[in-house]
Amino acid sequence: MDSAAASTHAHAYNGVRTSSAPRALATEAVHAGRDDLARQGLHAPPIDLSTTYPSHDSRAEAARIDAFAATGADPQGPPVYGRLGNPTVARFETALARLEGTESAVAFASGMAALSAVLLARASLGLRHVVAVRPLYGCSDHLLTAGLLGSEVTWTDPAGIADALRPDTGLVMVETPANPTLAEVDLRAVAHACGSVPLLADNTFATPVLQRPAEHGARLVLHSATKYLGGHGDVLGGVVACDEEFAGRLRQIRFATGGVLHPLAGYLLLRGLSTLPVRVRAASATAAELARRLAADPRVARVHYPRLGGAMIAFEVHGDPHEVIAGVGLITPAVSLGSVDTLIQHPASISHRIVDADDRKGAGVSDRLLRLSVGLEDVEDLWRDLDGALEARMRPPRGAGR
Repeated sequence: MDSAAASTHAHAYNGVRTSSAPRALATEAVHAGRDDLARQGLHAPPIDLSTTYPSHDSRAEAARIDAFAATGADPQGPPVYGRLGNPTVARFETALARLEGTESAVAFASGMAALSAVLLARASLGLRHVVAVRPLYGCSDHLLTAGLLGSEVTWTDPAGIADALRPDTGLVMVETPANPTLAEVDLRAVAHACGSVPLLADNTFATPVLQRPAEHGARLVLHSATKYLGGHGDVLGGVVACDEEFAGRLRQIRFATGGVLHPLAGYLLLRGLSTLPVRVRAASATAAELARRLAADPRVARVHYPRLGGAMIAFEVHGDPHEVIAGVGLITPAVSLGSVDTLIQHPASISHRIVDADDRKGAGVSDRLLRLSVGLEDVEDLWRDLDGALEARMRPPRGAGR
């Protein structure tokens, strides 16, 4: 992707129209969703914590609610109620849509709440069937497989998508690079195979810094905003970037189900976007070097690192991966990813434990696989920690040889 072309048309936010000239991704990350602040005499975006908004004009308020009920469009005029929308969250949504190159974005309380809203939106039209490609994030896999929202899933490889479509197929879902194996799919080819069925691409690992799925035909772009968009391990959120028509339906689902993003979370996510390009590029450079060293290490059986690049590494070790987890000191042994500090976890035990063992292994998630989310530490410090953890794992067990 040419990250210099992050926007090619004019945008409006709170009545303020920005230039129609394209702006580089780094510039959009800093300014999108904030274009009106200087005109208001503000520098930092305000946090609107209101749950409700007073109005003496109940007729106009009723008209706004009717309009929202009909189309799901953002209510024109003053806000009405926190479940319909929040000004602080709207700033984050505007910014993320700009970075992904879509018309709109709709934010939710978590990435799983965002995916659930998409499934409910399609099911409400009688389109309950989903075609999906493994691997996906473990909870996404479970949500589809268990049919918790009334959906039915057909698992296939990318080449089998077209044949798996049915009249009631409402969605095709892929994740690329995939969690946790970092397998990649050709988004343009997949989108072509989908025909008129919307393609949902989980872009959590790549972020719009490395990949913008909408440019390759995806109608829906999903993020667990908890990860790289927030970037500091202190906020939960999810977001779907999409066209305005689909966004309207998602807003209606969010209003009905209540999976709203808290305004403070919206503020933190907007702040996280401002440093997203710098963080992703710096962590990616370190990850590439660590992947190179791991690939040359005889204690490591296999390394998975995407052609796209990025800050995620998966690697399989000879022997017991739990000993590596136990042996790290600087690296944080924890679930999640995308933070400024480096995290390591064992997918088969944690993030993908909820997936059936045979399905897990069939998707390439072996019991010896470790997932490393590279942060912003110095590469030599990280390698020293990994090297020590791998060395500790290679030592004979206590009492051996007695």
